[in-house]
Amino acid sequence: MLKALFIRHKMPVEGTQKFGMIGGWPRHAKPAVWRTHTGFPVSDHWRRCRGYSVTRERGSSRWYGGEKTVCGVCGTAYRTWYDRRRRRARDLPCGEHRIYLDLEVRRVFCRQCDGVKRERLEDFLENALHTKRFARYIGKRCRGSSIKEVAEEQCLDWHTVKRLEMQYMREQLERSGKPRPQVIGIDEISVRKGHEYRIVVSDLEKHRPIWFGGADRSEASMDGFYQFLGEKQSRRLRLAVMDMWKPFRNSTARNAPQAAVLFDKFHVMRHLGEALDKVRKAEYARLDGKSRTFIKGQKYALLSHPQNLKGTARKNLKLLLAANKRLNTAYVLKESFGQLWDYSSEAWARKFFDNWRAQLNWQRLAPYEKFAEMLDRHWAGIASYCKPENKVALGFVEGLNNKIRVIQRRAYGLHDEEYLKLKVLTCTLPAL
Repeated sequence: MLKALFIRHKMPVEGTQKFGMIGGWPRHAKPAVWRTHTGFPVSDHWRRCRGYSVTRERGSSRWYGGEKTVCGVCGTAYRTWYDRRRRRARDLPCGEHRIYLDLEVRRVFCRQCDGVKRERLEDFLENALHTKRFARYIGKRCRGSSIKEVAEEQCLDWHTVKRLEMQYMREQLERSGKPRPQVIGIDEISVRKGHEYRIVVSDLEKHRPIWFGGADRSEASMDGFYQFLGEKQSRRLRLAVMDMWKPFRNSTARNAPQAAVLFDKFHVMRHLGEALDKVRKAEYARLDGKSRTFIKGQKYALLSHPQNLKGTARKNLKLLLAANKRLNTAYVLKESFGQLWDYSSEAWARKFFDNWRAQLNWQRLAPYEKFAEMLDRHWAGIASYCKPENKVALGFVEGLNNKIRVIQRRAYGLHDEEYLKLKVLTCTLPAL
């Protein structure tokens, strides 16, 4: 449990340092005239000629000289101030001790705002309850911990920690500047049950998400990103990486017609994995008795890369492929299809695909035939990867989806969509 430690912060009264008084006049001393550091008395006219204020403190007979006081709302500077009040502000902890600063905050009557406003403090937040460095400390702690853990550790309210973290993330976005992408990755993320999606757009060259929004994954929601980007920046887009979802393609073709469309390798291979799983289910339904024991429980062994299998999993996969000819053929076709992404010529890539498709003849693999027909219809988006300038890292989009799922699991579901948006947009930005 953190212990509280109070530090009284003595702020010099306005103008007293210029006349040799640090900390203000003592309570028992009420000088009738001002004196310089040499001891000679001075008049109000002398002080007015040198820019000092002659306004009395509210409720007091003492006079104070004039350093500027800045309005905390509009930023107008004044040489007078209305009154002052004591305020306690939370600062960085020291070991197991909580640190509070006890200070005096002035208020100024602002003619621009037409009211009494609190002065602007550079090292404190607007409400003067926490210092800026303490707010940044809380924001950094929340990057790797939940709000509840940080609130219990620092003896703060849950809503206070959330508010400080959101201020920290907004400052991160302000410092990162407006995005100017040339290569973008488009994907959707589920925010809650019932098929509710939000669109996530990433800058694949700088490896950071730049937009999170939309009401669903429709074409109108995708248009919202291009409106956020602007017409000028949309014309700078060179490549758009996405899955085969038609609304994404239509919106990109209308708002950024010069951008080439590239279908994500991981989404294409996922469709091929689903075709292999359908073949496995068909074989399990066709067989009975002891023949099923080779197939049962081998789904992830078939879908995994051979280099990722070790020990018993690799041994069981060899037994399965030796016992079932159709699954062996389907597995070999799946592994050989990955060679398509290594070609640098569209003509050679097309020739490889035609030869791969020809191997499906007389194999009775209906899911694979449907997969080949789907690729044939969307071949332009796959052939774009053959160009050398389009060889971009395609794994960032899927990695970002995993980060978002970790954020959602750590919070046990997020009901504040603005908070989720800030967490997504700042998850790859450097700490302040």
